[in-house]
Amino acid sequence: MTSSLATVAYLGAAILFILSLGGLSNPETSRRGNLYGIIGMTLAVLATIFGPRVSPAGIPWIVGALVVGGSIGLYAAKTVKMTQMPELVALMHSLVGLAACLVGFASYVDTSIQYTGAEKVIHEVEIYVGILIGAVTFSGSLIAFGKLNGKIGGKPLLLPARHWLNLIALLVVIWFGGEFVRAETVADGMTPLIIMTVLALLFGIHMVMAIGGADMPVVVSMLNSYSGWAAAATGFMLGNDLLIVTGALVGSSGAILSYIMCNAMNRNFISVIAGGFGGGAPAAPKADGAAAEPKGEVVPVSAAETAELLRDAKSVIIVPGYGMAVAQAQHTVNEIVKTLRDKGVTVRFGIHPVAGRMPGHMNVLLAEAKVPYDIVLEMDEINEDFPDTDVAMVIGANDIVNPAAQDDPTSPIAGMPVLEVWKARTSIVMKRSMASGYAGVDNPLFYKDNNRMLFGDAKKMLDEVLVALKG
Repeated sequence: MTSSLATVAYLGAAILFILSLGGLSNPETSRRGNLYGIIGMTLAVLATIFGPRVSPAGIPWIVGALVVGGSIGLYAAKTVKMTQMPELVALMHSLVGLAACLVGFASYVDTSIQYTGAEKVIHEVEIYVGILIGAVTFSGSLIAFGKLNGKIGGKPLLLPARHWLNLIALLVVIWFGGEFVRAETVADGMTPLIIMTVLALLFGIHMVMAIGGADMPVVVSMLNSYSGWAAAATGFMLGNDLLIVTGALVGSSGAILSYIMCNAMNRNFISVIAGGFGGGAPAAPKADGAAAEPKGEVVPVSAAETAELLRDAKSVIIVPGYGMAVAQAQHTVNEIVKTLRDKGVTVRFGIHPVAGRMPGHMNVLLAEAKVPYDIVLEMDEINEDFPDTDVAMVIGANDIVNPAAQDDPTSPIAGMPVLEVWKARTSIVMKRSMASGYAGVDNPLFYKDNNRMLFGDAKKMLDEVLVALKG
């Protein structure tokens, strides 16, 4: 393949990637967006393998690597459950960061091309920055993976003077960057490069460890952005225009998504990085010295009584959360929705932007269960409708329906936009127990006069509700 043909193929792949992002922005076009991405990546890989920069002797090695990597990816795609998607995404981000680090070190020790003057400085800055971003992405993503799958607790690790530690580490990295650029030989530059890499790995660990459980959806999108910039840095190191463009697309879209997620939680990006939210800390005391904890009694309800409330309702809003994902209850939920709609009940879903453990988590689960797209509405579209709703049914969600965000200025989630389910005539909350949510904050909703608690595994209880509805 000639250089011109490879360039045309890269251009076509870049256009397909842009179309893919556009398609993924809407559930109804997401399948088409995925297809565009697959075609674009296939085109990019073929153009790279058969392009002028790969010798025929290297093709078998590349094909072998593709077979191994593709097999692992295919196995993961077939075996990983939908509830495990957030940690899988975090793990994939870590691989991008690791690749950036390895490419950076390989580019530095490769002496086949000798750079001089300004070209040498620019190339070494590309290597230094690329490894820096890659190392932070790699270690941070591994910690996020551990937090998401439960191997690491969601409580933030807040070291004393952690911000000063981060600042000192940044200054040291900048100083060693100067030493690296001034190094005359590869051996001289390797020491500052390794020290920077270790510091970047520690920073990635420290940064994500300090972020509480409630901010994990933002962390996933943030790491997505980091992985994009790591890929772009790799493209600069390799002189690959398509990798630069693709990395910039992923990096910028991840940054925009992080901004949207932060707005949805009424937080700014800096406060997320600073960490601490979602640590399960006790509520701050009120003026009279009493703890800011909800007081009252909950009213339990059975599956049969829940079915009766749903059957008698004219309008129902369902709010899914991570508990639905854990119980794999989305298919039963869809069957309940079909049954209610057949009975003339208006049923819709209210989706909070940070429901679940990654952006769009609930939308993916509902799409998997083939819930109609037109009844799945975002928080801003449906929040005003709760006062006119007969039953609001919360399935495994907690923090995103907590009225303390509006009523208690001392609450850690004060100011966070939430779904106002308590304004419905009756709200039903499905939970295994009275445990607090991922943010570690108690929920006054449970004690509202118009609220009912349906305790138990979401899948089991919803199966009972479905049987009662059909009976």
